[in-house]
Amino acid sequence: MATILRSDLQHLNTYGIARITNVKSVSSYTWIDTPTPTIAVPGCPPLWSPPIIDHRLPKDTGLYYIAENAVRLPGSQMAPMFTALSITNPSFNVRSVDVISDRNNIRKLLSFIRPGMDGDVNEQFTIKLELVGNTLLLGRCETAVTRYIEPNSFRGYGHEFEKAYTTSQIGGSTSHYGIVSYRFCGLNFMIRYQTDGFVSTQRTDNAREALLERLEYPTPSSVNRLPPTVDPSLKEVMVLRKGHSVPLESILEIKTRAQVRSLDFNDIAPQLWVSQTTKLVRAFHAQGSFYKPQVEDVSAQLKEWELDSEEDLKMLGALIDMMIMVVKGCESCDGRGILRYDVATGSLIISRDGGNERMLPEDLYSKWDEKKWWRAPWCTWF
Repeated sequence: MATILRSDLQHLNTYGIARITNVKSVSSYTWIDTPTPTIAVPGCPPLWSPPIIDHRLPKDTGLYYIAENAVRLPGSQMAPMFTALSITNPSFNVRSVDVISDRNNIRKLLSFIRPGMDGDVNEQFTIKLELVGNTLLLGRCETAVTRYIEPNSFRGYGHEFEKAYTTSQIGGSTSHYGIVSYRFCGLNFMIRYQTDGFVSTQRTDNAREALLERLEYPTPSSVNRLPPTVDPSLKEVMVLRKGHSVPLESILEIKTRAQVRSLDFNDIAPQLWVSQTTKLVRAFHAQGSFYKPQVEDVSAQLKEWELDSEEDLKMLGALIDMMIMVVKGCESCDGRGILRYDVATGSLIISRDGGNERMLPEDLYSKWDEKKWWRAPWCTWF
């Protein structure tokens, strides 16, 4: 279908400014650790609650998720975001969105545009593409969706730090996802991203109290560890109406590093920028001992990074425009494609998707033809 080189993007025009505007938090959900795929909507991320006395933490060991949506609901990993959206924001017009994606996919595209900007572009990556109406869906593809850290291995203290310095707000929760919409380079985006936590403010406290007054929440009768493999055909998700919405300005990203290593803001700015996360904790340790990490408001730094990265961001807009045009222009590919980064040639290759699996449950596709969102028929309530 198409081969794209970095040099191709430098000569393309983008429509609109290479800055994110009109940012809105549109929905959220939390995964609950049960044998049946279950989310709490709107859910709630863990609360930043550092211990009074810092102490040495054990290193990370055990099973961790790389892409939990793919683990929990392999048949349709994008479905939970639409389920949550139909509950918290039923009037949202999905037909007005040009691009729907996980944050991870946009970060990969940025790493192609400027190697080293966000991760190592020397590793091959794949993104599924599907055009629904005028909306391009970007599906996350990972070689492995879980990681097991052996007791004799060392991969840092990040997971243990989050357990020690945040407090879960929903019993049995394993991860929280926010969904944000905004305008960039003349296109309307809807982005899903994983959240490490949130900072308590008067606004978040008031939101929680108001929701608790309106709703009584059921809780799962039992919480079990999810087995590493589940039925790959699963597409239905169970829904708990539980939690409270957290304003975007309270969402927190946590990074840990050894004291002997630096953690420059430019190294993490792309991740924060894609999800418009403005609160950051940079926690440094000496062999697992952390000393009073603080929450930073990085709003100003993020705006400065955006201005400094204008040329790269213009190329990002041009690349996504090109991806949309390529899929639209292919009459024989049924609106679907596969984007791969080829390490040998340093290029992106868009080819036909030879598989039969579509990204969403069949019932959802009709929503692009309707004027209004209603309750998601592919979810079950309890």
